[in-house]
Amino acid sequence: MKDFKVIEVKRSIFEDNNADADRLRAELKSEGTFLLNLMSSPGAGKTTTLKRTISMLKDEMKIGVMEADIDSDVDAQAISETGVRAIQIHTGGMCHLDADMTRQEIREFGTEDLDFVVLENVGNLVCPAEFDTGSTKNAMILSVPEGDDKPLKYPLMFSICDVVLINKCDTLSVFDDFSKEAVKERILKLNPNAKIFFVSAKTGEGFEEWADWIRTEVSEYQKQ
Repeated sequence: MKDFKVIEVKRSIFEDNNADADRLRAELKSEGTFLLNLMSSPGAGKTTTLKRTISMLKDEMKIGVMEADIDSDVDAQAISETGVRAIQIHTGGMCHLDADMTRQEIREFGTEDLDFVVLENVGNLVCPAEFDTGSTKNAMILSVPEGDDKPLKYPLMFSICDVVLINKCDTLSVFDDFSKEAVKERILKLNPNAKIFFVSAKTGEGFEEWADWIRTEVSEYQKQ
């Protein structure tokens, strides 16, 4: 018979984080601010994708971007050049943001007057998928050079995302072993409700459909 107590630390951490996430979601809802948590591997094209997305939408809605990195402010500088409000978050070595960290940064950033805020999470396909940030929706970017097998290797990431952008489709002729059909099938097997867009941040391919998704989601969110 056990004479000691077993503490499930990881379970407790996730339960606390989920409660914090729900609180943040409620606060953002009351403000009418739509928060998109954007994730990917390093180099998949998050910042380039954001810059093109912002250029298409900044005259229609008030946009803000929160850039999370272990170090450096290069991405925040690049985003600020688009004319939207941007802030750099240094995670101090942490490979993800949790709900409490996100809430603290949102309050410092000030989102009450913004319609659409993007949290560009730390470049990583593992840790960010485990922690609910309190976002309205989750999105991730998979680039063609990374391969069509990533849903098999990182199933949680693809399972929790409402939308998946397959970026760098302009390189399909070079990476001809990448199968659009295979990657779509693998994603939908994990997440039947996921929206999938094949895009190129370089050429603009597929971005009108992606921008329309944002327009619709933000509009419906603010009407509810």
